[in-house]
Amino acid sequence: MENLRSKLDTIEVDSSNEQASGDEEPALSSSAQAAQASVTSSQSTERPKFVVRTDNVKSTITDKKSLLIDALKRRYKIQYEAIQPIPYIKERLYCVDKVFVEGGTEFYSVRGTADKSEWVRVNSYRDIFTDSRIKSTRRIIEAGAGYGKSTVTLQLAYDWCNGLESSPLKEVDILILLRLRQLGNVKSIYKAIKLFLVPDEPQIKSSDIKNIIERCSSVEVIMDGYDEYPDKDKHTGSDVDRIITSDLFADFDASLATRYLPKDYDRCNTKRVRLVGFDKKARDQYIRKAIAGDDEEIVEEIKRALKDNPILDDLCQVPLLFVMFAHMTHEKEYFQTFKSVTEFFRHMIQCFHDHMRKKSLDKNTRKHMSEYEMEHTELSNVAFEGLSNRNQQLSWGKKVLGKRLGQPFYEHYILVGILVEEEVADVTNERNPLKHTPQKIETRFYHKLFCEYFASFALVLKVAAARNADKVKTILDKIDPFDLQYLYRFSCGIDATVGSKIIKYLKGRTGCGKLAILCILEQAGDKDDIKKSVREICSKVFFLANEDSKLLQRFSIQLLDIASKCDYFNLCVGGM
Repeated sequence: MENLRSKLDTIEVDSSNEQASGDEEPALSSSAQAAQASVTSSQSTERPKFVVRTDNVKSTITDKKSLLIDALKRRYKIQYEAIQPIPYIKERLYCVDKVFVEGGTEFYSVRGTADKSEWVRVNSYRDIFTDSRIKSTRRIIEAGAGYGKSTVTLQLAYDWCNGLESSPLKEVDILILLRLRQLGNVKSIYKAIKLFLVPDEPQIKSSDIKNIIERCSSVEVIMDGYDEYPDKDKHTGSDVDRIITSDLFADFDASLATRYLPKDYDRCNTKRVRLVGFDKKARDQYIRKAIAGDDEEIVEEIKRALKDNPILDDLCQVPLLFVMFAHMTHEKEYFQTFKSVTEFFRHMIQCFHDHMRKKSLDKNTRKHMSEYEMEHTELSNVAFEGLSNRNQQLSWGKKVLGKRLGQPFYEHYILVGILVEEEVADVTNERNPLKHTPQKIETRFYHKLFCEYFASFALVLKVAAARNADKVKTILDKIDPFDLQYLYRFSCGIDATVGSKIIKYLKGRTGCGKLAILCILEQAGDKDDIKKSVREICSKVFFLANEDSKLLQRFSIQLLDIASKCDYFNLCVGGM
C-alpha cells in the first residue's frame, strides 16, 4: 500500500474541467486508471486519496500559457500581414503597420443629464485604453461601415505581438481578438478561442485556455463586428453576451467593435468611443505611407483628384472608400468625378471587372466576364436575403453558394475579389469533441458594404413592385436603417422613382430624417423629383448639429437653399 501511495503521489491530475467549456470529460492516464483498479480490488478498508502535485500543475500551466501566447501571436500575424486595400490585386498584401493611419477618435462624455453629454476628441486610438476619462473594463468602439474598426483591432494586435513600447496593451498577458461573424453556434468563449485562434496547437485544449485565463493578472478581450454576429441581440446565454453585460470577465478589459449599440450591455461601466474617419491630414499621411513614399508628384496627383470633386472629397472621410480611391487613382491614368457614393461604387465595381478582363487573353472568357458583371440577379438576391433576415446571414457555404450562383459565375467573383473564401470550423453542435471538429470553406463579401451594394438591386425591384405605401413599409421595416444605411442610399442612387418611395418612408420612420437627406443626395432623377423629396423632408422641423458629418452638413445647406426657393420648410438650427 505504501508503494501504491507513492505512485499516486506522483500522478499529475489535470485540474481543469473540460465539460465547463462544453467539451469532453478529461480522461485519466493509463497509469492512473491502473492505480484506481488496484485500489478498488484491494481488501484494505483505507480509502486512498489523490494528492495533486501543485508545483507540477503550476509548471504545466506556465508551459501551456507560453504555448497559448505563441499560438495566438502566430494567428494574429497571419491576419495583420494580409491587408488587401484593393480586392482584385490579390498579389499585393500589406502588413497593417505599413498602411494604418490614425483617423479621428472621440469618446462620449457624460455630464449629468443626457442633453449635456457630448462627443470629445482624443489624440489617438491608443487613448481609448489610456485616457483616464475613458478608463473602464468595458468599452464599445462604434463606427459606420468602412470606418476602420477591424483595422484598428489588427493594429492593436500588431502592437501587442511585437511588444511595442507605445502599445497601450504592452502590459497585457494575453490578447484575445475574435471576429464575431465566425462565432455562430459557439456559446463558450474558451471553445471559440480554441476553434478560431489556436486550432493548430494540439497541446492546448479549451479547458487549458480556461485555466490559463483564470490565472492571468491581465487579459484584454476584443470582439470585432458585433453587427455581424449571428446571435446578436438574442438571449442565448453565450459567453459573448455575458462579457458584454459584465457577467463574465468582470475584472478584465473587454472592447466591442460594432456599427451600433447592442440592446443589452453594462451601461454603468461601459464607455463609448467612436471612429469618425479621415481628415485631410490623415489622408495625406496614408498616401505617403502606403502609396507614394517620398514621391511628391504622386501625392499631389491623388490630392488634386480629390480636390476637383468636393462630393468625393467628403465621401473619402470614410477610410475604406478613401483607401480604394487612392490606390485606384494611382493605378489608373485618369479617375472620373462623381456626384454620389452610388456613382463611386458603381465605377469601382467596374474597375474590378476591367482589371480581370485585361488579364484574360481569351476573348470568349472576356465576353462571359462582361455578362457576369451586368447580370448578377441571383447574387443580389443572396445578398438581400442575408441582410433582410432577422438574424443576418453574411457568409455562405462554398458548395451551396457555388451551386446557386453557377460555378463559373462564382469563380469569377472570387477572382475579381468581390467574394472571398475563408476556412472556418464546422460548428454544428457545441458538444462535438474538439479533435473531431472538421473545417469548411465559407464565402462572404469582401466587405459588408459590397453586400449592401448588391442587395440594393434586389431591394429596388421589390420596392418598385410594391403597389402602395403599406407594401413599401412591409418591405423596409425588415431593414435596419441604423445598420444598413448604404443599402438605402444605394437603392436611391440606382432608381430615382424607387428612391422617392424610400425617402417618403424614411421621413416617417423615427430618427431617419438625416438618412433621408443623404438618400436625396444619391438620387439621379430630375429636379422635380428632388424638389418633391425636399418638400417632404422639410415639412417637419429640420435640425443641423455640429456632430453631423461634413457631408451631411454641406448637403443640408444645399437642401435648405432648395427649400427656401420652395418657401416650404421649418428650421431649427443648433450647434453649427
